[in-house]
Amino acid sequence: MKTSVAVLATVTAVVLVVPAASKPTERSSTKATPPASALLPRNGGMIGPRQTVFFGYVKSLKRRSTSYVARIDPTLMLVGATATTAAVEDGQLRPGEPVPNDYWERNETKRPLTYRVPATAHVTVLVNPGTGPRSTPVPVSELFQIVKGRNPKNRPGLWGPASGFWIRVKGDQALALDQAYRP
Repeated sequence: MKTSVAVLATVTAVVLVVPAASKPTERSSTKATPPASALLPRNGGMIGPRQTVFFGYVKSLKRRSTSYVARIDPTLMLVGATATTAAVEDGQLRPGEPVPNDYWERNETKRPLTYRVPATAHVTVLVNPGTGPRSTPVPVSELFQIVKGRNPKNRPGLWGPASGFWIRVKGDQALALDQAYRP
């Protein structure tokens, strides 16, 4: 209760002080200071990201009228000490052993989630035309074919979807899918 009162008092003080401080004086700049309400979250009072990025595997991609529906298996992609500890806890390493390539994937359920994918979503895939892997933008319609095992544009060295993607979602929409390079 004391914490709530302290937070409310602080927000009230900011709301009262900032407008008074934003009035220009003869010697101050005429550039207005934003009101304190501009500093508060605009998502119904919830504090947190409006968009989330996670690593996952595209298990399927189906066309639905002018958009797509993806089934994505989210996986924790861990690095550093977190990866090492998780690999030991998962029984895959003994304490003190290094994690290969300094990352560890933990996929506890292997149950895919459903996301809508607009036809305008940002998508990149990996290709290796002989000069090393590089990221190439493609339309969702091409990713649709790639997930089915095809290479519709005959891209040299096209990686299949098995390497996974970094996926940016907002609510139930996948806005971006960027294929992940993993050594």
